Amino acid sequence: MVARAARGNPLFASALTVSVGWLVVALAAPLIAPASPLAQSPDLLVGPSAQHWFGTDELGRDVLSRLIWGARVSVTIALIVVLASSLIGAVVGGVAGYFGGWVDEAMMRFTDLVFAFPGVILALAVTAALGPGLRNAVIAVLILSWPPYARLVRGQVLMLRGSEFVMMARLRGASAPRTLLRDIAPNLTGPMLVMATVDVGEKILLVAAISFLGLGVQQPTADWGSMIATGTQYLEAWWLPTFPGLAIVTVVLANNLLGDRLRDVLDPRGVTGDRRPGR
Repeated sequence: MVARAARGNPLFASALTVSVGWLVVALAAPLIAPASPLAQSPDLLVGPSAQHWFGTDELGRDVLSRLIWGARVSVTIALIVVLASSLIGAVVGGVAGYFGGWVDEAMMRFTDLVFAFPGVILALAVTAALGPGLRNAVIAVLILSWPPYARLVRGQVLMLRGSEFVMMARLRGASAPRTLLRDIAPNLTGPMLVMATVDVGEKILLVAAISFLGLGVQQPTADWGSMIATGTQYLEAWWLPTFPGLAIVTVVLANNLLGDRLRDVLDPRGVTGDRRPGR
C-alpha cells in the first residue's frame, strides 16, 4: 500500500521520510539528545553555536535537546489520542449506523452536541476545569477528537449494511458484532487511515496550542508549545520560538501530504469528505 502510494510521487516519499523521522526522534530521544533537557548551564540565551546547535534558553538549557525530548511528548500524545479517538469513534459510529433507529438518533445527537462547540475553546475549557497538566490536556483533546471518526464510520456503515455480502452474513445467522467486525470493519480501513494520518498533525498542533497557553505540559518538561511560549518572552532570542515552530510545521505538513496521497490511493471516491462541522 505504501509502495503503491509512493510510486511516481517523490513528494509522498519525502513526507513519509519526515513523518517517520520525527517518530524515530521521539522514540530514540534518550539516545540521540546531546544533553539532558533539564540540564542548566551558565550560557544563558546563547545563539546557535558549535557547542549548542540550536542555542540555549533563559536557563541555559540546550534547545536542541529540549526539541528532541519535546518530540517525544508531542508525537506520542498525538498518536495515543488519534488511536483512542479512532477506536471510540469507530464503536459509536458502527453501532449507530448498523442498528439505526433510536440508537442512531441518540448517539448522533450526542456526537452533534460535542461538534457544536468550537474545538480549541472546548479543549481549553475542559483543561481549565480539570486543571493544567499533561494528563488533563490529553483528556481534553480526546473528548473533542472522536466525533469525526464516528460520523465517518456511521456513513460508511449505512452504505455497507445493505450490501449483498452483509445481507448474506445476516442470513447465515451472524450476530451484529461478528458482522461489524468481520464483514464491515475491513472496508473502513482506507477512509479511517486517511483521516488518522491527517489527524496526527492536527493533534500535535492542538496540544502545542494548549501548552502555549499554559494549560498543557508544565515546566520543566520539554514541549514544543511551551517552548514557543517561552520564546515570545525573549524577542531578541529568535531561536527559541523558531526551531520548535519549524518542527511543528514540518510534521503537520508531512502528515497532511501523506493523508492527501493516501486518500487518492485508498479512497478515490472521496467518501471521507470534509469532517469539519457545518460542511
